[in-house]
Amino acid sequence: MNHRLTVPPIKCQGIKTKLIPWLWTLVPQDFNGTWIEPFMGSGVVAFNLLPRRALLADSNPHIINFYQAIASGQLSGSSVRHYLVREGGKLLDSQGEHYYVIRERFNQTGDSLDFLFLNRACFNGLMRFNRKKEFNVPFCRRPSRFSSAYITKIVNQVNRVAAIIRVKDYQFSCMTYETTIRSAVPGDVIYADPPYISRHNDYYNGWDDSDEQRLATELQGAPCRFLLSTWHSNSFRSNSCLGMFWSQYHISTREHFYHVGARENNRHPMVEALVTNYDPSELSTELDGCETTQLGLLHPVAPGTPGNNPL
Repeated sequence: MNHRLTVPPIKCQGIKTKLIPWLWTLVPQDFNGTWIEPFMGSGVVAFNLLPRRALLADSNPHIINFYQAIASGQLSGSSVRHYLVREGGKLLDSQGEHYYVIRERFNQTGDSLDFLFLNRACFNGLMRFNRKKEFNVPFCRRPSRFSSAYITKIVNQVNRVAAIIRVKDYQFSCMTYETTIRSAVPGDVIYADPPYISRHNDYYNGWDDSDEQRLATELQGAPCRFLLSTWHSNSFRSNSCLGMFWSQYHISTREHFYHVGARENNRHPMVEALVTNYDPSELSTELDGCETTQLGLLHPVAPGTPGNNPL
C-alpha cells in the first residue's frame, strides 16, 4: 500500500491497524460494488482500504452515532478540541474522579463526545458494556490523560476521518449482522470482523458458539465474496471454531500481537486468521509483503488532506 495508515479516533479491542497492509493484499482487486462491514468496530479497515462505497454497520449504537455525527458535521475537530480541553481540565483537577461523572452522564444520555472521552480515558483502551448496555470500564488512572499533545492527536484523527467521509459514499447504520449481510448483492464484498470467540466477546452483545454458527450460515448464503477475521491459535490453544464452521474456505494466517490484558506479561502473540470464500493466491498482489498493485476499489485520499498525520 502506498499511503500512510489512518488511525481512527475510536479504539476497541482487536483493532486491525497493524494488519491493514496484510488485509490490503487479500482484498479482490476487481471489486466495484459496496464494501460491507457487519461489525464496523473502530472503522479502521474501511478508513484505510478506502472503498468508494461502503455500508459500515454495527450493533453498538454509540459507534454508529459517533461516526454519523462526524458525517453530518455535528462533531468536528474543533468541537472535539473544545470539549476535551474543558473536560480534560476537570479530569486533572479532580485527580480522575471526573471520569466517573462523565461515565454516569454518558450512560444516561449516550452523548458522542462523552463516548469519545470514555473511550480514550478508560482502562487499557477497552470498550465494554454490561447487560444493561452501560459502559462499565474503569478509569485508566492517569488524571493528566488529556494533555495538549494528546488532544491534538485525537483532533487530527477526527479531521482525517471527516476528510475521508466527505469524499466517499459511506453509510453508517446500527443493524444486526444478519440484516447487514442480507443487504449484500452480487458484486459487493463483505468484511466480517466479529468478536473473537473465547477472547473479545464482551464488546457489546457478547459472542458464543451459536453466534459463530449463525454468522457462518449467513455468510454461506451471501451472494458475493467475503472475508472474515478471526483468531487461529496462540501458544496455549487453537480456535476450535475454525474447524467447526470455516474449514471449507480458504484460510490465510499471520502472527499478530494484541495489546489486550491488564498486565503486559499476560499479553501474548497469536496467529491471526483471515477466512475467504475465494482463493487469495489468484489475486495480483504480493501476499508476503506490504506492497501491492493498486486495487480497483481503492481511491486513497490525497496526502495533503487535513488530519493526514497518523499516531
